[in-house]
Amino acid sequence: MMGPAHSLSGAAAWLGAGAAAAAAGHAMPWPVLVVGALICAGAALAPDLDHKSATISRAFGPISRNLCEIIDRLSHAVYKATRMKGDPRRNGGHRTLTHTALWALLIGAGASALAVTGGRWAVLGILFVHVVLAVEGLLWRVARMSSDILVWLLGAAGAWILAEVLNRPGNGSDWLFSGSGEEYMWLGLPIVLGALVHDIGDALTVSGCPILWPLPIGRKRWYPVGPPKAMRFRAGSWVELKVLMPSFMLLGALGGLGALEIV
Repeated sequence: MMGPAHSLSGAAAWLGAGAAAAAAGHAMPWPVLVVGALICAGAALAPDLDHKSATISRAFGPISRNLCEIIDRLSHAVYKATRMKGDPRRNGGHRTLTHTALWALLIGAGASALAVTGGRWAVLGILFVHVVLAVEGLLWRVARMSSDILVWLLGAAGAWILAEVLNRPGNGSDWLFSGSGEEYMWLGLPIVLGALVHDIGDALTVSGCPILWPLPIGRKRWYPVGPPKAMRFRAGSWVELKVLMPSFMLLGALGGLGALEIV
């Protein structure tokens, strides 16, 4: 899928998770719901860091472009080192390592550890990166017409404000993990969810997605998981634009109302 659809699906997924959490007796304070939706929307772009033309590769200028090159080479190296006889030869690393459930879990766990041990500045960094990505994905038309610096300033201001709101008593810094020293541990959850939603979205397209790596399936370790080929679509097609994106908006709205226990 394309960037805007990925971001919408990420936001909708977190709002749906908020509704599920409320039903299970762990209702999210509204700042957690809002911050988590933004992080999840941004994280839903992150797996495409292995593609030089993706939204995330352009989001932070030379830093993200160079990181994209590194991740692409790393992913390609891992692919070559672990491929089985049934896996085709590849010239690049797109839709390999960063498009797996294992990668999503590792990135989310790393973010949680960073938030818990790194304190305020680590939280601000996590928020800044994902707010910028959320703007690039959800407001892509505005972002494309604006300079990168304006988007970064918006991300920095948003991160600062959101961190201040979360830090107030009862606003959710200790949501779900309430032990001493566990504040902000939940920040990894929307990152994991966003990456997984991205992978599932890509699995619906014609190329599929190797979500289950490194588990071997048949003669392939990088098996492209997906529905029957007749049910798949091409990225950017009318199915994505006219069916999936409106559906994500509707589901996100319903999830938000459920999370706030309005319905």
